[in-house]
Amino acid sequence: MSEPAVNAAAKALLDEPVIANLATVGRDGTPHLTPVWVDRVGNDIVINTAEGRTKVSNLKRQAKVAVSVVDPKDPYRVLALQGTVTAITDHDADAHIDRLAHKYLGVDTYPMRQPGERRLKITIRPDRVLMQPADT
Repeated sequence: MSEPAVNAAAKALLDEPVIANLATVGRDGTPHLTPVWVDRVGNDIVINTAEGRTKVSNLKRQAKVAVSVVDPKDPYRVLALQGTVTAITDHDADAHIDRLAHKYLGVDTYPMRQPGERRLKITIRPDRVLMQPADT
């Protein structure tokens, strides 16, 4: 089966400093929704979080997620996708959160890092993608 298209419009939206909403599934089946900063590598979605967060334990147990992004300047420009987590790693996670801090805050170093915090980089492969409008 071929990979779903993450078209140029979806990539352009993900490259902007927009907040994405990540949906995971809790131990009891309850949805868990978290606003996150988002990055993109090719067609993959990449987020960053800290070890110990609820979303991390949810993702380690169940790799299926949903992600939505609404353009704050145009609420009819929307990306919604379902995907599978393909990696949870601390490799390059500190540098990644600094890159996200630059994208979202215009600073070189993530200012909210906590002492002893272990950052994790999470990669999501889209399985199903909907971009509205569907411009390519």
